[in-house]
Amino acid sequence: MYSQAMAQRMGLYLQDKHDIRYELEIAKYAEEKGFSEIWQADTRLARDCVVLMSALLTETKKIKIGSGVLPIYTRNPAVIAATWSTMWELGGLTPEGESRVMLGLGAWWEPIASRVGANRRSPLKAMRENIEAVRELFTMEEVSYEGEFVQLDRVRLDVAYGSTEPRNIPIYIGATGPKMLQLSGEICDGPVLNYVVSTEYIKDAVGQVEIGAERQGKTLEEIDRPELLACSLSDEDPDLAIITGKSLVAYYLGTEPHIMKASGADPELVERVQEVVGWPAREEDYQKAAHLIPDELVRKLMAVGTSQECRDKVSEYIEAGVTCPILYPIMDKIEPVIDAFSNWELGN
Repeated sequence: MYSQAMAQRMGLYLQDKHDIRYELEIAKYAEEKGFSEIWQADTRLARDCVVLMSALLTETKKIKIGSGVLPIYTRNPAVIAATWSTMWELGGLTPEGESRVMLGLGAWWEPIASRVGANRRSPLKAMRENIEAVRELFTMEEVSYEGEFVQLDRVRLDVAYGSTEPRNIPIYIGATGPKMLQLSGEICDGPVLNYVVSTEYIKDAVGQVEIGAERQGKTLEEIDRPELLACSLSDEDPDLAIITGKSLVAYYLGTEPHIMKASGADPELVERVQEVVGWPAREEDYQKAAHLIPDELVRKLMAVGTSQECRDKVSEYIEAGVTCPILYPIMDKIEPVIDAFSNWELGN
């Protein structure tokens, strides 16, 4: 009996590179082309994910929309739960009856946190408390919680006029280090794995997620493992795509220590990049630093080049343990990336 192969689940990551109106059109295009989800960054101090997610939910009909990721230090868990409950109402359910909205939480990063007065002490404990509290609030029952970071005194999502059914909203942790990866496997639906990392890093990260899952008697197969994956694609000018990819690598090596460490890049190279790229970085800074990045490093850390080269690289990440590649198109035009992966079957 003939059985049709299943298309690979694919997501799209939107940050702040592209015009917002263009991104809203792109969201509709991705939905038409069979993409399953869009993850909206809460990036630096550039764009707020809640505003953008609300717009994306309004402009689309069935595609899932997640935060990639909301810093836990910027809102308390009751406000987070109320905000996502509102977006749950706004988006409605998928044709399969699942929540269209997803909650990705992160522990933020330096130097941005300390510069705005956020104390990132004990991020693992803070993350655990936030997720436990938000998950309880999503039941729509009254919650009291006494933790080091979270205190709730008889709090509930007091919806008076709308649906009071439980909000079955998936929760993810934007995790990079081993302990946070383990926590993601233990207490929530899974991690949102980071980008500008190698497949070797992903294999190790998935192993850490499995350790956490096993603490709760879960198998790895029960844990979702989407990953942000930068994609610089051009069939017309693959060399330009590689140069553009180098600029992104230079930015992250220069400004975000957790990604720098996870990338496995040569510390001497990182030092040279940091002499050019500071924080907050300007686009011209990381374009200047791009020439420092070797071809083999950019090919190791993201999908670059032609459509086929990008598909081949994404296949490697899936084989390393990623369940859903969340492609971050860093070219000016996003459509070619969507077209290259629309209804794509692994191995083709």
